Amino acid sequence: MRHQISLLLFLLPLLHPTLAAIKIASALNVIEYTPEKIAKEDFFNGTVSIVNGGVPTLFSDTSVDIASNAETQALRNYATHKNLRIIYTEAEVAYRIVGNKKSGITTAKDLKGKRIGVVSGTSAGYFVQKYMASVGVKDSEYTTVSGSVCLAEPCGSGTFPAMLKSGQVDAVGMWEPTVELAAREIGLDNAVFFQDAKVYREIFNLHTTSDKLANATKRKEIVDFIRALEKAMALFRDQPDKVYKRAADAVSMKEDILKAVWPVHTWSGTLPEDLLSVLVREDSYVADVDRRSAMSESMLKDLIDDSVLKDARAEAKNTS
Repeated sequence: MRHQISLLLFLLPLLHPTLAAIKIASALNVIEYTPEKIAKEDFFNGTVSIVNGGVPTLFSDTSVDIASNAETQALRNYATHKNLRIIYTEAEVAYRIVGNKKSGITTAKDLKGKRIGVVSGTSAGYFVQKYMASVGVKDSEYTTVSGSVCLAEPCGSGTFPAMLKSGQVDAVGMWEPTVELAAREIGLDNAVFFQDAKVYREIFNLHTTSDKLANATKRKEIVDFIRALEKAMALFRDQPDKVYKRAADAVSMKEDILKAVWPVHTWSGTLPEDLLSVLVREDSYVADVDRRSAMSESMLKDLIDDSVLKDARAEAKNTS
């Protein structure tokens, strides 16, 4: 009898293999993270928990396997955690500045001397600096003003849309839907938008660590999730009608607002060819904000690991 029990205990894991379990840290109030939720609910054969956080959470909570953030946070954390890895790009977003025509803004050069609402030190802060330089306006020739994002109307005091309406700022440069809501606060007829994806686009990535990838079991789970995410990304690119409402609900946003800002999002599902060069250029900004030396291209090259995506696509091809 004792031998039969021992045999049963041995066979149970084989008869009922443990399902993959992934823990992801993402900013749960940004549109860019929503493909992860669709992948979790529709395509991943296992359990996924998504907690509020980002790249820093990988190092404050070792139970987190994957984290999503814009490239700014990757650079900030890679400076002190050289085991960080970028493994996948979910979205590329052409940020916008919205100006108030009542402040005398009709062209980009009219932003000179104006107050621009932005969170400094973030991807939006970098965007505003790069964009203003591209139109010939120096850092010293405009003022940045801090505030808060807004996801849904009504936007309260201290949020950028409310600040634009009250005249505390003349323009807002942020991620969506704050810019769209700011435009609606002043009336779309009074809003003028400025945007140049060639100057800057947010590259919103998934990250993990080399330690996680060195664990064969965990690596397989991460690869499996990327393969599931690829299926979700196909919906976002090719059949957005199937995900509009679910994505909007995930970030507590009205569906019409989500649809309005959808065109500024490119659902990449890859690793951009120019990612390394973007990181090299942007690290000069992040290093200056963080008061450290910029990292070299050879150092930043190790931040990008395309092997997970290659494995996910190879396995998908073998099972199709």
